[in-house]
Amino acid sequence: MDDRRLSPNFGERRGGAVPSLIVIHYTAMESCAAARDRLCDPLAEVSAHWLISRHGTIDALVDEAHRAWHAGAGEWGGVADVNSHSIGVELDNRGNEPFPEPQMAALEHVLQGIMTRWSIPPHRVIGHSDMAPDRKSDPGTRFDWQRLARQGLSVWPDLATPGAPARDFVSQACRFGYPALGEDVVLRAFRLRFRPGATGPVCLADTAMANNLALRFGVDEADAQA
Repeated sequence: MDDRRLSPNFGERRGGAVPSLIVIHYTAMESCAAARDRLCDPLAEVSAHWLISRHGTIDALVDEAHRAWHAGAGEWGGVADVNSHSIGVELDNRGNEPFPEPQMAALEHVLQGIMTRWSIPPHRVIGHSDMAPDRKSDPGTRFDWQRLARQGLSVWPDLATPGAPARDFVSQACRFGYPALGEDVVLRAFRLRFRPGATGPVCLADTAMANNLALRFGVDEADAQA
């Protein structure tokens, strides 16, 4: 790491936790330089382990062994202190634009390294909106989750595989990992990731996707598939 680029905003992982999640964010700032300045500003009290520019430049800001301050309040799979259990990756993006090819390629490289170093399975790679659906929307509707899933860097519903009859949407989404919040909140976050552009009340497509993900990767399944 280049010490001139390191963020002072970090601490020890609580309770002896080791990284078991990766959380993807967008910066929602005008430039990567502005985002880097904020992530390294001690007064801002925010940080991330990695920052990736739209041109594919990769900056390491916090050592992965430490607890960066990127996730805030939220939960995933019953884990409430997400910062202590995760690696945070920030993507230089305003939130309403595509993620360029060089940036996605760099992200894939970073994810492969993190997942190997910490033995993190694909279903533990999530978005900020997944663990904080009542207040966050990143990485947003323009992010290509299916691309990551095709490379084993995340997951996607497999509706071609027969499974048990679909159950209640919220209970299955929560079994996959989402926090137990109201249906509207969970549905919004779920669709941001798996059905961008979908509107209206919960439908069979939402429930079938949630059911498939819960069956394959449910947090209460000791033998959940990676």
